[in-house]
Amino acid sequence: MNPLDSYEHYQKSIHSIFSSRLKIQILLTLIKEHPPLSRLREVTGSTSQALIPKIRSLESQMLIESRNYEYYLTPLGKAVATEVSNFVSLMSGITRHKEFWAIHDLSGIPDEFLQRIGELQDSEVKLDTQVDIMHVYSHFLKIVREAAYIHGISSIMSPGLAETVAERVVAGVPVELVVNKQVTSLLGKEPYIGQIKQLFKFQNFKIWVTSEDLKVGITVTDKYLSVGLFKNDSNLYDSSTDLFSQVPDAIGWGEDLFSYYRDRSVLLDLNAGLSPDETRQEHT
Repeated sequence: MNPLDSYEHYQKSIHSIFSSRLKIQILLTLIKEHPPLSRLREVTGSTSQALIPKIRSLESQMLIESRNYEYYLTPLGKAVATEVSNFVSLMSGITRHKEFWAIHDLSGIPDEFLQRIGELQDSEVKLDTQVDIMHVYSHFLKIVREAAYIHGISSIMSPGLAETVAERVVAGVPVELVVNKQVTSLLGKEPYIGQIKQLFKFQNFKIWVTSEDLKVGITVTDKYLSVGLFKNDSNLYDSSTDLFSQVPDAIGWGEDLFSYYRDRSVLLDLNAGLSPDETRQEHT
């Protein structure tokens, strides 16, 4: 049965959960604790008279059970509560930064990572302003200069960015970058080629090349995540707006996205004339 048919048949049960604030709050609370009724009153700000019918309904759906005056999720309840939690997180991540998502091309973020976009909900959007037209770039440089390691995805390059990354490589910071073929073509020319040749002498520096049309720019460090995107309906990277975070969940999201693209790339072989060497695909 496809989802539309399932919804048609079981919409009453579905609505009984998602149209009830109290049921959602009860399920989310029970993921982390086993509260008595008094605690549920505190969490929901509701009376016992309002809560008890919802509790009875969840019990009749075999989602929660009572033991010694405390409430627990059943195995089915854990499955439902997890889905509810994921949906709440997803909608929170979309809604909190809806203006950022609305004006940018999201095609560079694979579906599995869009589904985890709630992990970015506590991020902060940084914008250039008329007073500080280099606000985003300055904040990015701060992130790079404080990094114990740098993992990046980029389809753009600038002399300033290259110089900053080079300084960190020389300082011994492990740096791995995933770039597209357009960037490698730039790296084969001045002012980059001489600098790249020097950097390839360092074991802590690697460039991975993808044939995919990268539509996302990220920098992940031990402390920060920076996410940049292309503007909607254009081929222009939006350097004036980035999503920044110091939250571990967001950093983990960025690290996983970096790994996703790195695993689909090949290691750049400078001796082959700035072209990826198919024989060096092992992550060393």
